[in-house]
Amino acid sequence: MKKIILPLFFIFSIISLSLSSKTYAQTPEDLGWKLAIQCYSFKNFTFIEALEKAEKLGIKYVEGYRGQTIGGEYEGTTHYAADKKTIKLLKKLLKAKGIKMINYGVVKGQDRAEWIQIFEFAKAMKIETLTVEPKVEHFKFLPEMAAKYKINLAVHNHPKPSYYWSPEVVLETIEGKNKYIGACADVGHWVRSGLDPVECLKKLEGKIISLHFKDLNKKARKAHDVPWGTGISNVESMLTELKRQGFEGVFSIEYEHNWDNSVPEIAESIANFKKIISEL
Repeated sequence: MKKIILPLFFIFSIISLSLSSKTYAQTPEDLGWKLAIQCYSFKNFTFIEALEKAEKLGIKYVEGYRGQTIGGEYEGTTHYAADKKTIKLLKKLLKAKGIKMINYGVVKGQDRAEWIQIFEFAKAMKIETLTVEPKVEHFKFLPEMAAKYKINLAVHNHPKPSYYWSPEVVLETIEGKNKYIGACADVGHWVRSGLDPVECLKKLEGKIISLHFKDLNKKARKAHDVPWGTGISNVESMLTELKRQGFEGVFSIEYEHNWDNSVPEIAESIANFKKIISEL
């Protein structure tokens, strides 16, 4: 009997491994990818309402922005000039929902003093990355400041004629800086500027810290967001390229359309995102 049982055991093991490999679906977490909501997607709502929407969508990370009203019974906003009492409140609201404010932006400090204020806010909120569009001359002190606070600065691209509209300008700006300085790739704004987002990602290989991820209805300045995978931005190719690069970081959903009722479209985007990743 031993001569029969032993081979059968190995056959069963091989079949089990084969079946499990066929049913295994790759997840964003497997690639080191975190999915966040840029709260600006809910700019018509309060911060509390934005967190409720994020929770409904199953999102555990948000990217805050300056000036969103907190809401409810509370005064104040999410501006980086918030006092200690407001910061404590923001942290309490996030903790109650099991959500982390992982990124914050887009910010543009006017001088060294204002950048210190921004970094102090980020430190207090335990933010990992600031999405920024600094004055070029501020890079004389920003890398050192980022290293001191151990907080990333991800240079963001708004559409042409914004200074940072092209990956070449972003790359020139961040080249040779320390590990805390990189890019926030806003793939939608590249499309609005008439650029191929996949080619832009290739140009910034190794420099991308985070993304404002989008899919648009057309290649034009006035294009608007559509559920990921249903537009012209070639979402699958972008994700394939980011996987090839070994990118690990945050995808912020910045959905700037159907402002008052975008949750169903964002939910569709998330579902499509996960489906595409499972098949990469």
